[in-house]
Amino acid sequence: MTGKIVKGIAGFYYVYVDDKGIYECKAKGVFRKEKVKPLVGDDVEIDIISEDNKTGNVVKLLPRKSELIRPAVANVDQALLIFATKNPEPNLNLLDRFLCMMEEQELPITICFNKDDLADEGFEEQMRRTYEAAGYRVIFCSAKNNLGLEELKSILRGKTTTVAGPSGVGKSSIVNLLTEDQHMETGEVSEKIGRGKHTTRHSELLHLGGDTFIMDTPGFSSLFVPKVELTDLYTLFPEFVEPALNCKFTGCAHDKEPKCGVKDAVEAGEIAASRYENYLQIYGEMLNERNNKYR
Repeated sequence: MTGKIVKGIAGFYYVYVDDKGIYECKAKGVFRKEKVKPLVGDDVEIDIISEDNKTGNVVKLLPRKSELIRPAVANVDQALLIFATKNPEPNLNLLDRFLCMMEEQELPITICFNKDDLADEGFEEQMRRTYEAAGYRVIFCSAKNNLGLEELKSILRGKTTTVAGPSGVGKSSIVNLLTEDQHMETGEVSEKIGRGKHTTRHSELLHLGGDTFIMDTPGFSSLFVPKVELTDLYTLFPEFVEPALNCKFTGCAHDKEPKCGVKDAVEAGEIAASRYENYLQIYGEMLNERNNKYR
């Protein structure tokens, strides 16, 4: 029988099988022997131990089309990053760090600003100008007023999407509204593992119907620093790449060097000042990390 791992806790894997529900499974010893760990999002083959008790064994991992390191999940097509327009105020430095993380893993991203009903005048235009220039799709919604959800559903349809965002932005409210009554009966898992105990520490896959899934993941940390080479950091800011071709010096850090194409683009308003400032902060952290390593 073939299914998809929707949650993994303490050596147990909860596998959703179309029209049959969720099976609690253990992984066969062959995975430990081959040093392969099943991930949430993996498509797997299982053997049934008890149909009545919905238990089984994971016997085979099917080929992955993608694998993320942060969070550790498989077969994700895109990321949906949710921030609030207000309460809490959007932390653009944190937003840019997350964008870098997804760029590093080559994952398409949509940015969603919730609580659109609270937005200051001009905020929407500013955010669109900042992030659409970088090539990201930006949408605004209100979970409270049920606005923008149809656009969200159209973006998610037919894909597996990892959803992330800081606490307090309404991420859970949006996920609950999107899943409606279509998602898998997570109560089946709750009875076995105690829902609530693990909700902030483990990734969970929710089914929206057909081949559409949402990956609800733990919150992410503002301490993230990219793993790329220092001279390649600018490539994680897509709108920097073309202006960087106009830099006079090879290996330009886009900081103090003269005749820098990126700085010229910032001055011309083609790159948002906030994006450039966040780039410089991350660059400084990476430089310090590198210098400390070789002391």
